[in-house]
Amino acid sequence: MPRILFYSVIAALFLVGIGLMWGRHAKTHIPLLPGEQAEVWLVEAKINFTALGDAVRVSLDIPDNLPGFKMFNEQTASPGYGFSVDDVGGGNRRAVWTIRHATGAQTLYYKVQVTPEAYSAMNWVSPPRAPLEVFWDESQQGAARHVLEQAHARSDSLLTMCRELIKLVNAVDRDQNVSLLLSSMAVDVLLEKLFNYAGIPTRIAKGLHLEENRHNLKLDPVLVVYDGAQWVMFDPLTGRQGLPDNFMLWNQDDSSLLDVSGGEGSRVSFAITHQTVSAKQLAIDALPQTPFSFFDMHKLPVEEQNMLKVMLLIPLGALVVVFVNIIVGVRTSGTFMPILIALSFLQTALAPGVISFIAIVSFGLLLRSYLSHFNLLLVARISTIVILVLMVIVFTSLFGYRVGFNTGMTVTFFPVIIIAWTIERMSILWEDEGPREVVLQGGGSLLVAVCAYLMMSWPVAVHLSFNYPEINLIILALIMTMGNYTGYKWTELRRFRALRLKLRL
Repeated sequence: MPRILFYSVIAALFLVGIGLMWGRHAKTHIPLLPGEQAEVWLVEAKINFTALGDAVRVSLDIPDNLPGFKMFNEQTASPGYGFSVDDVGGGNRRAVWTIRHATGAQTLYYKVQVTPEAYSAMNWVSPPRAPLEVFWDESQQGAARHVLEQAHARSDSLLTMCRELIKLVNAVDRDQNVSLLLSSMAVDVLLEKLFNYAGIPTRIAKGLHLEENRHNLKLDPVLVVYDGAQWVMFDPLTGRQGLPDNFMLWNQDDSSLLDVSGGEGSRVSFAITHQTVSAKQLAIDALPQTPFSFFDMHKLPVEEQNMLKVMLLIPLGALVVVFVNIIVGVRTSGTFMPILIALSFLQTALAPGVISFIAIVSFGLLLRSYLSHFNLLLVARISTIVILVLMVIVFTSLFGYRVGFNTGMTVTFFPVIIIAWTIERMSILWEDEGPREVVLQGGGSLLVAVCAYLMMSWPVAVHLSFNYPEINLIILALIMTMGNYTGYKWTELRRFRALRLKLRL
C-alpha cells in the first residue's frame, strides 16, 4: 500500500502539473517556448474632410467582433480632438472625434492591430426577425421574379440557390432581366435586394483583404446570408462560400461607415502593413480574465517580477543537485550550497564567477589556517572569516573597477555568509580528512554549481519557470521519484570494472 500511495502521488503531481500548464497555455496563449514570433496586421483608417469653421463631430464604424482575427490593440491620432469609443448597441462600436472649432483640411487616424486565430461558425450577428422589405418598380419586379425563378430551378437547397443567383448576376452573357436590374444599382446591392425579396435574411458586410504594404484601399463588400441556422458568407462576384482567406470584416451591419457633421468632402481610406512581434509579449498585452489571472505574475511590479524569476529557478537547481547527488554520486560540501553558488553565477556570469569563487575560497582557507593558531571559538572564528572575506570582495571589486574590468563589480553579488561558511567547512574537513577530501568535495560542489547554473540559465527553463509556475509540480514529482532510488550510483559502477574485464576474457 505505501508503494501504491507513493506512485499515485507521483502520477497525480505529473498529471496536475501538465494539465495546469496546458490549461494556462490554452487560456492565455503564452507560448511554451521562448522566442516564438506572431503574425500581426496593422490596419489604419485615414479620414479626410474639410471643416467649415464650426463644431465638428466625426463618427466612424470600427471593428467589434472579428471572425478569423483577434484584436489586441487600437489607437488614434487626432491632435486637438476629443476622442471616445461609443457602444451603440447590438455589439456595434463607433469611434467618435469631437472639437469645438475647426477650419480647413482635417485628417484623423484610427489604427487597429489584429492577429489571425481560428474561428467557428459565424454567429457574430443575431438573425433578423424577418427579411428586409424590398420595393421595386413594375419593370424591376417582374425581372427580379424571373431571375429568382431561374436560380430556384437550378438549385436543390437555399445555399445552392444563393450560389446560382450570384452566378446569374455575374454571368458574362447576362440575361436581359439581370441587365435591367444592374442598370440602376451595383452587383452587391442587387444581390442583397434579391435575397431579401426571396425571403432570405441578407445584409451587406464590408471588409479588407489583408495584403502587405497596401494603401488607399476601400472596403470590399461581401454578402452575409442567414440559412435558418447560422450566417453564411458569400463573395458577391465569385459566389464562393465562406470567409475569404485573410479577409478582415470591418463594417458588419447596416450602419453607415462614416458620418461627419460640421464638415464636407469626407472620405475614408485604409492602409495595411504586416508586422512580426514576440508571441509572448502579444499574449501578455492581451491577457484575458481567466481562472489563472489570480496567479498571474506579469501584473506585479517589475522589481517583484525579477525577484520571483530568481526564486522560481531554485527548484531547477534542486533537481540538478538531487540528480547529481543520488544518481551520479558526486559528493558536495553541503547539500544545497551548490544552488546558492549557482545563483551567484547568474549574477556574475560563469567564467568570472568560477574564477572569483576559487580565488576567494582559496584565500579564505589560507586565512582560516592562520586563525587556527589563535584558538578562537566557532562563532567568533566564522564572524572573523565573514569580515575578512567581505574585505577581500570589496577590494577585488574596487580593483576590477580601477583597471576597467567591469565584471569585477559583480563579485559583490556572492553570498558572503555562504562563502565564509564554506571556508569554515572545508578547513575543518582539511583537518579531519586531509586536502584530498577538500579537493573532492570542493570540486564536486563547484561542478554541481556549474551544472545547476547551466540549467537555471537555459532560456527554455527560465521561460517555463516564470510563465508556467505549475512546472514545479513536475519537478517535485521528479525529485520524489529520484529520492526513492536505492540502486547503484554511476560513480560506484567503476567497482565492477574488473568483473566486466573477466567476463570479456
